[in-house]
Order: sequence, then C-alpha cells, then structure tokens
Amino acid sequence: MEMNDMVLVSVDDHVCEPPDMWRNTLPEPWKSRAPKLVSRVDGTDVWVFEGQQIPNVGLNAVAGRPPEEYGLEPTALSQLRPGCYDVDARIGDMNANGVLGSLCFPSVPGFCGELFGRNEDKELARVMIQAYNDWHIDEWCGAHPGRFIPLAIPMMWDAKLLADEVRRVAKKGCHAISFADTPTGLGHPSLHDPFWEPFWKACADEGTVVCLHIGSGTGMALNEPSAPVEIMITGTPISLFGSATELVFSEFLRRQPDLKIALSEGGIGWIPYFLERCDYVYEHHRHWTHQDFGDKLPSDVFREHIVTCFIDDDAGVANRHRIGVENLTWECDYPHSDTTWPHSPEKLWRSVKDLPQDEIDAITHRNAMKHFSYDPFSAIPREQCTVGALREQAKHVDVSLRSGGGGKPPSDYAKGYVTIGDIMKQLADAYSVAWDSDTRK
Repeated sequence: MEMNDMVLVSVDDHVCEPPDMWRNTLPEPWKSRAPKLVSRVDGTDVWVFEGQQIPNVGLNAVAGRPPEEYGLEPTALSQLRPGCYDVDARIGDMNANGVLGSLCFPSVPGFCGELFGRNEDKELARVMIQAYNDWHIDEWCGAHPGRFIPLAIPMMWDAKLLADEVRRVAKKGCHAISFADTPTGLGHPSLHDPFWEPFWKACADEGTVVCLHIGSGTGMALNEPSAPVEIMITGTPISLFGSATELVFSEFLRRQPDLKIALSEGGIGWIPYFLERCDYVYEHHRHWTHQDFGDKLPSDVFREHIVTCFIDDDAGVANRHRIGVENLTWECDYPHSDTTWPHSPEKLWRSVKDLPQDEIDAITHRNAMKHFSYDPFSAIPREQCTVGALREQAKHVDVSLRSGGGGKPPSDYAKGYVTIGDIMKQLADAYSVAWDSDTRK
C-alpha cells in the first residue's frame, strides 16, 4: 500500500459559520433575533446575539497562516481562508489535503450550544439550536453528499427535549451529537446523574455517537498567568483523562450496551496507561468500594464504548493493540492551530506505513464509517476517494502560506514570549470583558 492509496476521514474539524447561515433554516418570526455578523471599528468581525459579542479568535482558524502569525487576536472573515466558512472552498481544501470526509464542530454557538442554552428564553434557545442543526445537516453537509459526517449540537437544559432532538436529526441522517466532557462545568447535572437517562437511551437506540470535545465543559486548563502558554496547549488533550475515568466507572455505560462515546481531539498516546491504571484500581479496591464489573474489567468497558482519535500520535499508533484498533480514528483539526493541513497524509503515513493494510484502512476510514453511520462510497466511487485521486482534483487550490492574518512580535509581550496571562487578556479583550489575573477569570 502507498500513501496515495489511503482513504482519509477526519472525525474532528471545525466550521466558522458563514454570515447567511440563518437565512433558510430559521422560521421567519425568529430571524430578527438570530446572531448577526458585524464589523467593528478595528476591522474585526464579531457575531452579536442578545447583546453578547462572539469573535472568531485567531487560533480557531489559522489554517494557511504563517506560524509566526498565530495568535488569539480577533479576526475578520477576510483574514481567513475561505475554506473556514465557505463549504465549496472547504471541499477544495479537503481535496488538496487528500481528505475524503469531515466531521465539523461548531464555533459560534459553542461545542454544546451554550450560547443559546444559557439564555433565559428557552423557546428561543430551542429554536436556534434546531435551526443550527438543520443548517449544518441540510446546507453544510448536504451541499456535497458523501463528504461530511453531520454533527448536531444539544439542548443541555432538558434531557427529554435533547432525546427528542437526537431522534429528530437521526431521521435526517445525523448520528453524532456534541456533548460536554464535564457537564457540571456548564452548570448541568453530572454524567452520573439519572437526569441524562433519556438522552443516553435515545443515542443508543439511534446509533448516535456522543462526542466529548476537549474543553467542552472544563474549558482550558489554566496555570499561573506568567507560565508559558505551551504548558496549557500541551496538556489540553490529556484533559479528557478525567472524563474518561468518569465514563469507565459510570453505571450508565453498563446499562446501555450499544452506546458509543467519542473522545474528540483527545489524542491516544495516554490511553494505554489509562487502561492499565483503571484495571489496577478496580482489582485493588473493588472489595471495599463494592464496584462490580461482573466478568469484565474497566478496560473492557472502555473498548466496548469509547471511540478515540488522534492527529499525529506515534506513541498511540505503536500501542494501538493495547487501545483497541477497532476504536481508533484519525482527525485533521482543520482550521485550528493543531491541524496538519495541508500535509496530513504525509504526517500520518510516517506513523502507519508499516501497519497491515487492514489496520490502516480501519484507522483511516473504516472505523469512522462504522461508528458514525457514514457511507461515502454510496455517493462517490471508492477509487475517487483516495488521497491521490482527491489531490488530482485540487491542482488549482493554492495551499501556500498567506501573510497578514495577525500575530504580535515578541516585543509586545512582557516576557518576550506568550504567557497564559497574555492569552487570557487577549480573550477578554476579544469578548469585551475584564480579565482578573488574580482569579484567572
């Protein structure tokens, strides 16, 4: 097998929503209250909803920018690659990267629709979330059949309403829904609370994968404000360690044998130790904690229920059998700062080139197809879906770096490099709120 023969499906990418997204899916009486994209006097664009400003911060859409111009400064659509927000241009960027399929998480409403969900008017929240889901399924994914895995956002405040939405979008072909890695971080009941039972059951019944994206409930792991920002970025994927522990030792997974949960953008290199530790704790402590997995171990429950993904993870691929090859998937993370675009095939090939072809196929696309009920080959002949075939279609796509997107010189930072405090101050400025370095809020 050669690199160009791979079929790549990414289970974690992101969309920067286009200005006209509410035009067709939002009922007429509600259109006046929809988020609107406006330009500020400084030239940046922000979405405005019910008096709130939601900027597109730089690191959310840096694909195609020189690395020295990365940063969190708010941006305008004109500073972004069109593929960030234009679905036709996105297909061009996917082709240039040799990527067949993509699952796209939201930007403006938050991973869990919290922009709408925290509004006191829950009818407005419901209408906005359903309109968003319809836009994402019908217009974003529907524009190019076979190229996207639809992903819905949830109504977190009402588990029964959420279950109904799972069933509604499943009829439209959507079998993935975003959810909080730590619901209590958003003010909702914990993963262990029976409050969520209607939701778990609906997902199990419909074959819908629950996607827990890093930072979706816990936010960013903050260290001392004076600490280099690399500390925060390095530890972000492993932030799902705690959520994974809660999942494995929860009772609801054992009550729902068909339920699948994805650890989105969580990486895989840490998982072999995690599984070893879970089994060790269970075997050493179950006699006094009264935990009972029957004839299974916690690691068995993990492999039965959890879908994992990675961007570039040699350690995880090398230990794939300790994780479970059948649950490994790959991600591109376009257009975020961790993305491997436009060289994803080359970077992935370094890790998988010596694997048997059936394992390469499982990791690159077949596992994603199985878990997310995604069948691109029903719309596109398989021979047109390979890295080589897609890149052949994209010879017109310019993937060269484009300067002018932002970033600050080292002299603009007190320490000569970016600190966590710098990042939080930039975020506070972007959202027009005050940043308190003492409380880190």
